Amino acid sequence: EIVDGNAKMTLGMIWTIILRFAIQDISVEETSAKEGLLLWCQRKTAPYKNVNVQNFHISWKDGLAFNALIHRHRPELIEYDKLRKDDPVTNLNNAFEVAEKYLDIPKMLDAEDIVNTARPDEKAIMTYVSSFYHAFSGAQKAETAANRICKVLAVNQENEHLMEDYEKLASDLLEWIKRTIPWLEDRSPQKTIQEMQQKLEDFRDYRRVHKPPKVQEKCQLEINFNTLQTKLRLSNRPAFMPSEGKMVSETGTGGSGGWKTTRRGPVSGFLTSSPRFRKLPEGSLIPAARRWELGERSPSRSEFSRILIPLLSFPPCSSELDYYDSPSVNARCQKICDQWDVLGSLTHSRREALEKTEKQLETIDELHLEYAKRAAPFNNWMESAMEDLQDMFIVHTIEEIEGLIAAHDQFKSTLPDADKEREAILGIQREAQRIADFNSIKLSGNNPYTSVTPQIINSKWERVQQLVPKRDHALLDEQSKQQSNEHLRRQFASQANIVGPWIQTKME
Repeated sequence: EIVDGNAKMTLGMIWTIILRFAIQDISVEETSAKEGLLLWCQRKTAPYKNVNVQNFHISWKDGLAFNALIHRHRPELIEYDKLRKDDPVTNLNNAFEVAEKYLDIPKMLDAEDIVNTARPDEKAIMTYVSSFYHAFSGAQKAETAANRICKVLAVNQENEHLMEDYEKLASDLLEWIKRTIPWLEDRSPQKTIQEMQQKLEDFRDYRRVHKPPKVQEKCQLEINFNTLQTKLRLSNRPAFMPSEGKMVSETGTGGSGGWKTTRRGPVSGFLTSSPRFRKLPEGSLIPAARRWELGERSPSRSEFSRILIPLLSFPPCSSELDYYDSPSVNARCQKICDQWDVLGSLTHSRREALEKTEKQLETIDELHLEYAKRAAPFNNWMESAMEDLQDMFIVHTIEEIEGLIAAHDQFKSTLPDADKEREAILGIQREAQRIADFNSIKLSGNNPYTSVTPQIINSKWERVQQLVPKRDHALLDEQSKQQSNEHLRRQFASQANIVGPWIQTKME
């Protein structure tokens, strides 16, 4: 046929090759080839005004559909808002030139031929549009691969920053510990009250001003270390090993004494060196005072009295001195002890109240977490349902529309269970709010585990409820249309079966 110059057969062979290698492998959801390509075009051009792709001939005559496809994927190449529907030649030439220059898609069509033809050639349009599909789908795969590489690089860079931050923070903290330990271990006795008061004031200043930021730095160091190890483990990378002497455990000791040494205070040191307490029972005061100043526990009344009373009643040295106002001092000491008892009682009550509130907050937090675990998949299900309910459908037979109706009926049968799940999720949120209101707890903001609020769930559920009857109506309309078409087909077949033999007889 090629040698004989049969153009029709030759073009048919070329179209078969195009269909097999450029169109047949196109697949969008459950449709393929021509239907898949049409569905892809419809979805990509849906947001654009004056574009309604229903076929591969007259839907492309004004050129807007070609420009919309390019603009959807490469908006910087097309100024879509400046295109006019009444100027198809300009629109077509613009799309053809941009595609050839920037997308490497050859100019297969002629704008004047398309405009001056009542029905443009379907095969030519399909062939040209398939080039857009392959160009953009290939670019999307390359972009996805590039994004994955960028994510890996970003994770590695973040890990490197965390390692650098850890090393710097550990170095600074260890340097501060080494500078501070000699000052804290200085136990040289002071000769006057003013000097001792100044030393005590310096220590208070250390506890209030200098030490708290370092405590925060130590906590941040541990957080950074644990975060870094977790990130490396999730990325299948080897664990991070800090420089020698900069492990988290080593900052707790830090050579001679380390962090624990920075917790010492002047009270126990003063007790060990002051001659004022040399007459006290051996081993009775130093351990209690040290536990008290380290914050491990508060002293009992008896321990407090054993420390405070000798401090107020003993002479300042081993020589025998008589203080003229001892009764007044003892009375003040007794008053302090009574106030200590009151303070202990209030502390106990306060602790019980705080523990009760802590348990209530833990319950609320568990409810918030449970809400987030169930709200997220339910929200995704509603979004998927809304997309399916609004999805366009193209059918050609009664069997196809009946299949869609059956699938829609099956979806509607799941709505009661979905509504129960929605009520259960909202019930979790109401229970958390009820506990907070009953115990006068003011919750700070929204659920910390999810951004899906009850308002969002109810709003999307109402939207699903509205879309269901609309989908019913659209499917029933299409079913009626296909039934009418089937009736016409049967009517045509009946008449053709009568006329056909008559024509054959007459021709013979």
